[in-house]
Amino acid sequence: MKLATYRDGSRDGQLLVVSRDLGLAHYATGIASRLQQVLDDWDFLAPQLHALYVQLNTGKAPHAFAFDPRQCMAPLPRAYQCVHATAYLAAPERQYQLHQQPLPASFYTEPQLHGGSSTAFLGPCDEVVVPSEAMGIDLAAGLAAITGDLPRGSTPAQTLGAIRLLMLTGDVVLRQLEQANTAAGHLHSHPATACSPVAITPDELGPAWQEGKVHLTLQLACNGRKLGLCDTGPTMHFHFGQLLAQGCKTRPWQAGAVLGSGAVSHPGASNPQGQTDDWPQGACSIADKRAIETLHQGRTRTPFLRYGDTVRADMKGKDGHSLFGALELTIAAPQEA
Repeated sequence: MKLATYRDGSRDGQLLVVSRDLGLAHYATGIASRLQQVLDDWDFLAPQLHALYVQLNTGKAPHAFAFDPRQCMAPLPRAYQCVHATAYLAAPERQYQLHQQPLPASFYTEPQLHGGSSTAFLGPCDEVVVPSEAMGIDLAAGLAAITGDLPRGSTPAQTLGAIRLLMLTGDVVLRQLEQANTAAGHLHSHPATACSPVAITPDELGPAWQEGKVHLTLQLACNGRKLGLCDTGPTMHFHFGQLLAQGCKTRPWQAGAVLGSGAVSHPGASNPQGQTDDWPQGACSIADKRAIETLHQGRTRTPFLRYGDTVRADMKGKDGHSLFGALELTIAAPQEA
């Protein structure tokens, strides 16, 4: 099942059911008006939405209309809780290597989690407004899970069963502010998260959903130039069940919580020629791209994002069609008062 939220002037938007090929949509009116309602009463409302989804895919849904991602808010425009994880360790390994230090051993044994902004997720085609280009604007692309209720102390197997939906995310990270390495520095350096047009139930992935990991390729481009083609499965050090179990280790989670994987990254192969354009998978954040360049060429060539730059993230299924719809974001300056 695929779900989206259209803008209607309210904070939570209007819930849609979207066809498998992302071509058609149908308002979920009569079942639920917004996604949080469905997450709160999943066992009762999700089967009704799925029945509409089947009708939509078979051409039997009355009043279906063409789906337009540009009209979308985030699938869940605001959440009770948003947590970011470091599920992929190659990028942090490189950052530590730049400072001639090993990644702390705890990163390999216990998932690293930190709070994110959940009050207003960005839609898939929104402008990303940043106060200054000098802040080192980056976009870290990854995946996120939206959950049902999770009791305190849930096991990885239990948390996997509570994953209701998956979506693509682009975390806005201001790298210059991130260097402060304080609580306030983290708060200000992670101002927003953008979400794909559509959130999907894990069964839509078929065999690509294995043991809490999505085994597909995340595509990231900046200004039309390929930045990364990264497989999201094999190099995910902690799967979503492990991440969620860590998150509810000492507290319960309510339905509608969002957990992001963090930027996808790959260890990469030896590249003695130092040609980062030939780096096998590329990178899913500019900071990681710059680290690769520095380690293999001795200098960076890729600048951080500037006003007017565009970033596109997408993931296609085995049939070549987009699963979640694409993130297509533009970096923008604040409007003058």
